[in-house]
Amino acid sequence: MKPVSTSARPTLRHAVLALLGSTMLATSPAFAQEAEEDASPGDIIVTATKRSESLQKVAVSIQALGSETLDQKQVTSIDDYAKLLPSVSFQSFGPGQSQLFFRGISSGGDGLHIGPAPATGLYLDEIPVTTIAGSVDLHVYDIARVEALSGPQGTLFGASSLSGTLRIITNKPNTDKFEGGADLQVNKYGKGDAGGSLEGFVNLPLSDRAAVRVVGFYRKDGGYIDNIPGTRVFTLDDAPVDPLGLTNKTVTNADLVENNFNDVETYGGRAALKVDLNDNWTATPMVIYQHQVANGAFLFDPRLGNGLKVRDFQASRNKDRWFQAALTLEGKVGNWDLVYSGGYFERKINNVADYSEYSVAYDTLYGSYYTNFPDGRGGYLNPAQNQILFDKYTKHSQEIRVVSPSEDRFRITAGLFFQRQTDQIEADYTIPGLSSIPRPLPNEGLRPFDNFPDSVFRSRIFRADKDYAAFAEASYDLTDSLKVTAGIRGFIANNSITGFSGFQRNADDPTAGGARPQLFCIPTTNTQIPCVNIAASAASGKPLTQDQSGETHKVSLSWQADPTKLFYATYSTGFRPGGNNRRPDVIPFKADTLSNFEFGWKTGLFDRRLRFNGAVFYEEWKNVQFGIAPVGGNGVTFTYNVGDARVYGAEGDFALSLGKLTLSGAASWIDAKLSTDFGPINLQGNPIAGTPDALRGTNLPVQPKFKGNLTARYEFDLGSTEAFVQASGTTQSSSRPFLTDTEFAATGGTNIKGFSTFDFSAGADFGRFNVELFVQNAFDKRGILTLNSACGLTSCLAAARAYPVKPQIFGLKIGTKF
Repeated sequence: MKPVSTSARPTLRHAVLALLGSTMLATSPAFAQEAEEDASPGDIIVTATKRSESLQKVAVSIQALGSETLDQKQVTSIDDYAKLLPSVSFQSFGPGQSQLFFRGISSGGDGLHIGPAPATGLYLDEIPVTTIAGSVDLHVYDIARVEALSGPQGTLFGASSLSGTLRIITNKPNTDKFEGGADLQVNKYGKGDAGGSLEGFVNLPLSDRAAVRVVGFYRKDGGYIDNIPGTRVFTLDDAPVDPLGLTNKTVTNADLVENNFNDVETYGGRAALKVDLNDNWTATPMVIYQHQVANGAFLFDPRLGNGLKVRDFQASRNKDRWFQAALTLEGKVGNWDLVYSGGYFERKINNVADYSEYSVAYDTLYGSYYTNFPDGRGGYLNPAQNQILFDKYTKHSQEIRVVSPSEDRFRITAGLFFQRQTDQIEADYTIPGLSSIPRPLPNEGLRPFDNFPDSVFRSRIFRADKDYAAFAEASYDLTDSLKVTAGIRGFIANNSITGFSGFQRNADDPTAGGARPQLFCIPTTNTQIPCVNIAASAASGKPLTQDQSGETHKVSLSWQADPTKLFYATYSTGFRPGGNNRRPDVIPFKADTLSNFEFGWKTGLFDRRLRFNGAVFYEEWKNVQFGIAPVGGNGVTFTYNVGDARVYGAEGDFALSLGKLTLSGAASWIDAKLSTDFGPINLQGNPIAGTPDALRGTNLPVQPKFKGNLTARYEFDLGSTEAFVQASGTTQSSSRPFLTDTEFAATGGTNIKGFSTFDFSAGADFGRFNVELFVQNAFDKRGILTLNSACGLTSCLAAARAYPVKPQIFGLKIGTKF
């Protein structure tokens, strides 16, 4: 169905221009090159090499999900597109709380705010939006494509691209035509609540040199996890004698019992303006905003059976809002392209979570550790802790690059990159009502902070990471069919942290009782913290910092055997900067590196009716950064370089066109294991005698050995209507939940079971409108993706919860284009 051309009324045009003019003045910057789909199945124009090229001509292992695929498979979030990318795995606590990995490069120890940078880079168009502890979960609508670049991408993309880079490319303004669209969806989880969404876009040419594209969306997801009734019994101390003669404290969750309590509300939009300044230069400013509130828990408790049930004793909520403002300038200097892309990104997250499992763990270990708090009314406080977290992320990035003409025999892409990202970290672990307890407290070790009611542990930390880089990648045609490519990226990284983390006693007793005189707490005028105990030294008071420099490189040889067959061999490296631990007496962790050896192919067979792409690879991961509670660390997790790992694997995808029937699919086989023993280590990260935390040959966690998907789509004429039916299946093998043997044993000593799910849909176009019915996870398979624990103590791990695939959901979608 072709869009109908029209023109805007002058008054509307003037209003839009005025609005966008003010927006341009208020924002900084964005960019992405437009993509177009080819006639052959799966052939998409991508920008993985910072040039616009056919997917089939790029000597890089890349899977691209085009706009049609995203629409046909109901892709709206990370969960949806990750299941279509076999080389991608993820660990999640819910919407906006996922960590992405490529090719099994996961230790399960990432996600600490004061810890490793993410192993995978996430980009919106040309701008990085990678954040620690949870990837941005952009609502997918009016998106040109998702590009998944496997393996280290350190030459062209740099920051956090150790395992790979995932790029979400938006549709750009178009000066050629007016067009728009709207989509309405209603859905219901089979055993859960109903939901739906309303989405729309409009592309408005303002002149033959300017256009604006505006997108808006609202989505409500129903819940499917039940919080069921439960009680907990805590041990009470023998002294002082309980006035009621009680020996324990029983608490209930009666006021929080609710079916389908994990609903989500998401809304936002974006606006982009394209202006051709002259025949050679184009400016594209863009701003994106998203607001999301997720209530309840998104992990279920396997101890309560196969149903999606939990027993929460504290309310949970994750409020995630972010925006990105970006600007791209594209132009010509002679016959070379010059591109500038800059952006400012800001994200705020308020997270309140049930942390009572931690209280249960300590009560089990130490008996009445959290419970000896008389409430002054003849009873005792509910000792269950609540976790109240806040993060404010910012990211300012700029890149400028030059690109030589594509028709030259020798071609080069070179540029400069700068990025400064920060995380303002706030955390309070509270026992509600604790501040009202008369002094002295029976357990002074848990005395709440002065001026911070009920908070027994507090963190106020500021983290700043700077990256400077220069890069170049050049290709030379040895013959008409043989090409060599080489690239290098040199960089300087500076990381720093400062602030406070600890109990009130850490501020009262700066030397921790004289046992560790290297610990200190420097007085401060900041009213949010009692003192500064994260600093280089008490004398300087300056932040803990680490300066690093290094390089990543790549060499590739490709052979275009004929116009439809490309073969390539690549050696590439990745580098992730090190960082600081939050205690000055714990050593910083160093960079970890990845070496990738890969052979791949891109083929079009049977007159291009079959596209078959794939790669086989071997990767060596050195000095793995891993979060672990060392001997002598009092159960606190720090980050160390613990050992090495290696990965063997193969990945591929295909699309076969048989007239009205199209078959497509993708799969990966990944064998990721430790190549050295992990631990044990002491507080300084030095090896000590004892049983290793994980033995050489242990599988890396999260990534299944096999993961794949298959889709059959049949399109046919139904009278004057174009109709279709579609069936898809996804499957994955078992995976290890945690890396260390202690964690593995505590969670049952078995791998997470493999599973398969099936989706079905059918629909038709009726003139300007299209209607589609769908069901996902049709047989309501209870597939588990990852296990997650509230803390690292054994009893916490025994209560680890499971993050499931979405349960069965039915939906109806009605859309229009104009």
